[in-house]
This record gives sequence, C-alpha cells and structure tokens, in this order.
Amino acid sequence: MLAKKPDHILTLDAGTTSVRALLINRAGEVAAEANRAFRQLHPRPGWHEQSAAEIWQAQREAAQAAVARGGVSAKHITAIGITNQRETTTIWSRKTGEPLYNAINWGDRRVAPIIDRMLAQGWEEEIKQKTGVLPDATFSAGKIIWLLDNVPGLRARAAREELAWGTIDTWLLWNLTGGRVHATDVSNASRTMLMNLHTLDWDSELLAKFQIPVALLPEIRPTSGVFGETQAELFGRAIPVTALAGDQQAALFGQACFEPGMAKKTFGTAGCFDLNAGPQPLPIDGLVTNVGWKIGDRVEYTVEGVALMSGSIVQWLRDQMEIIADAADTGPLAAEVEDTGGVYLVPAHQGLNAPYWDMYARGALLGCSLATTRRHVVRAALESMAYQTRDIVEAVHRSGHITVTQLRIDGGGAQNEILCQFLADLLNISVVKPKMIEATALGAAYLAGLAVGFWNDREEISRQWKIHKAYEPQMSADRREALYAGWRKAVSKCLGWLKE
Repeated sequence: MLAKKPDHILTLDAGTTSVRALLINRAGEVAAEANRAFRQLHPRPGWHEQSAAEIWQAQREAAQAAVARGGVSAKHITAIGITNQRETTTIWSRKTGEPLYNAINWGDRRVAPIIDRMLAQGWEEEIKQKTGVLPDATFSAGKIIWLLDNVPGLRARAAREELAWGTIDTWLLWNLTGGRVHATDVSNASRTMLMNLHTLDWDSELLAKFQIPVALLPEIRPTSGVFGETQAELFGRAIPVTALAGDQQAALFGQACFEPGMAKKTFGTAGCFDLNAGPQPLPIDGLVTNVGWKIGDRVEYTVEGVALMSGSIVQWLRDQMEIIADAADTGPLAAEVEDTGGVYLVPAHQGLNAPYWDMYARGALLGCSLATTRRHVVRAALESMAYQTRDIVEAVHRSGHITVTQLRIDGGGAQNEILCQFLADLLNISVVKPKMIEATALGAAYLAGLAVGFWNDREEISRQWKIHKAYEPQMSADRREALYAGWRKAVSKCLGWLKE
C-alpha cells in the first residue's frame, strides 16, 4: 500500500566503487535500498579513473530501483540528499553534458609532480592558511590542472567558457536537473584546495596561480537548502534536491556529532577520522581543516585525517593477492590467531596521507617469518586500520586543543569485532558503534530533511542516534605502546619509497 503523505527522504550515496540509493523514513531508518557497482580503471601504475557516465547511469538505476523496492511513488518522497566520494574530478561540455575525460579518482597519484612544483614555488603555507588543506595529490586542484594541460583542447575550451567541472556531487546534480544547475556545497568545495575557508568562495589568487578559470567551477552553496528540482521523467514528477554533502562530513552529521570535540571514524574504501571543530577553523599539524556543513548562516568546521587505504586493503587481499575469497572472511581468519606474530602490513599502496603526507610512500609487509600464515597477514591488515587511526588521534592530542574521549564508528569495518576491540585497545578510549551504521547516507538525509522541515532540528536527530555496542580498552599500557612503536618503525621503512 502506498504511503498517504510524503514520508521519505531519498539519499543518493555515490561511493568510490559503487553507488547506492536509500529511502530513509522519519525514524531515521532505511526503508529500502539498492546499489550498483561501476568499473575501476587503472590505465597506469598510480592512476585511478572511473567513467563519469557510468557513475551517473549506475546512480540513476539505483535510485529508481530503491523507489520501486520501497513501494512508494515519487509523490511520497519529500526531497533528495546527495553524498559522495570527494575530490574525484570530472569535466564535461556545458552544451552536450558529455564527459570529456574519465573522472580522475581521489586516490589517483598522477599529479604528484604538479604538487611538487607548488611546493617548490613556496606556496604551501598560503594554500594551507587559505584552504585548510595541504598541497597533495588527493585534492581536486592538481587534477584540474592535469586535465587542462594534458587533454587536447580543454584549456582553450575552458577559456571560452564551454566547459563545466565538478566533483561527483556536482556531476550528479547537473544530470538530475537536466543541466539546469551547476553547483556544489561548502563541504565538497573545502576539499578542492581552491575554496577560501574564511570567505567560503573560490580563492581568486590561488585560481590565478594555478591558471584555473573561475567560469569552469560550480557555484558554492550551503550544504542544506534547495539546489533545484529533478527532471520529472526520472521519477514521475520533479523532486527537490535539498542537500549536497561530502561523504565524511555527512557521516559526522549522521553520527550526531554536533558538539565540538565529538569525533567519528568511517571505515570505507579509505579510513576517515573527522572531529567537530566548532564555528571556527582549527588548524592542527598533519591534519586538514574542512567545512563540515553550512545550514542557513551557521557554519561549522571539522578537523580530518584520512588513511587512503582502509577497506581497500581488504579488497587488495581478496582481488590481487587472493588470500581471502570474501571480505567477510577476515574476521573468522583473524580470530584464529591471538595476534599478528610481529607482522605489520603498512597499506601505503597509494602513498600516505595524514599525518605523514608522503605521496611517494608505498606499501609493505614487514616482520614475516617462516611461521607467518595468511591468518597473520589478514589480522595485520585489520590492525593497520586501527594504527592509522591512532596516528591521527595522536596528532589531535599533540595540538593541545582537544582530547578525544570517545570515537563513534561506522562503515564496513565497524562490523568487524576484532578491529573494533583492537581500536579501543590501541586508542585507550571507548569506541562506540551505533545501531544505524549507515551514517553517511543518514547524514545526507538529515541535511536534506532539515531544509524542508522533515525533521525539526538537531535535537530530534540526536534522539534517533542509539548505541548498538560500546568497546572498552582491555590491553595493558606496556603492550599497547610496544605494538604502536612497532607500527611507527614499520611506517618509517615505507616513507619516500619512490623517491630517487
């Protein structure tokens, strides 16, 4: 039976390897969902591309499938929220909407030489002070420069204002609205290395230095608000799009981390630690400052540290090394050994981000002996996610600004009991898993719903957040510190590996 009133938010969650669509009801529960995978392209070592057209097709199919599975029609959907893999860059024709090159994924390392030139020019401090991020291949600016300089004709066409650029939120919004809206939000824009954190607009001085025409870029808007309406033919009637949010900021919101100092860790393809920094930017050495969200005139900032490989190290064990058949095998295999037997797996396959910022680091498996089995390697992979988290939390504590006393977790890794307990042991704090671990999609739904009164306020949202399980530290201090010292030693062997 169809619902009698609009009582769902449709969330579009565009991840790194697949897209999902979820119908979220007023209780903050998933009423229906659908997902579609898309190809990952690696034309050269260190390169990671995706077809923007495939991403849109997959997201459209997932959205329509979720609506059908939910047994509702478009008139029962109040609004749409979009959350997305950040920094991934695509460029297309304003006239035809056709992508002019594959989307360059956030983890792509091809622009390392471009970043090296920025550092050689002495631009690092200006970039950090203005944008909150460090010059690195992760962020979108270097990818835009590469596209303009390496794809024939693009720079000339960009100068003639024939092209549009965007991260995946912008690309999906453009297609949903039939090319009527070219916009992004402050959370995604803060990950480009182009937005001024203080003005919340594109920084004209940096654009001039990077030779990026401002006409190429989308309009920057608040995170929660009406962006436009979908084409009627997509769902049977036009539906307002009322939120865009980068995936990690959306997850922080979905975890109800509304007070300064509250933190979450999302175990997705990457591992992302985010901390609510409050109404002012909070610079911390080794980490980056982002806009968390803007709702009305209220802006809140985050501190973030990203480990480039988290869930993707499990995928690597499955697909490239063929050590496991399925990601779900990691828990049972790791449980068959008490520890890693001194083995450390440093997942620096795409370099290291926070707090090391080494684009030339590469992965390594260290400490192996003839007694090492695949069980030890799998456990080392799981533990690497916790070690990378501690690296980031240590940077927060060194700053002296904030002490992390609890960590809320979500994403696929939050399902792994061994990882969750080891994380609590290594951090020596409470690690909390909520009943609803779809924090990213839920956060986008909340932001979309607040824009149209679907939920009244944050207090109502906070009441919906419930604990499923809390993990408390059980490890001795001596053991904890010895293990972490071994990790730091292992990381030191990987730094600068590709440097001559």
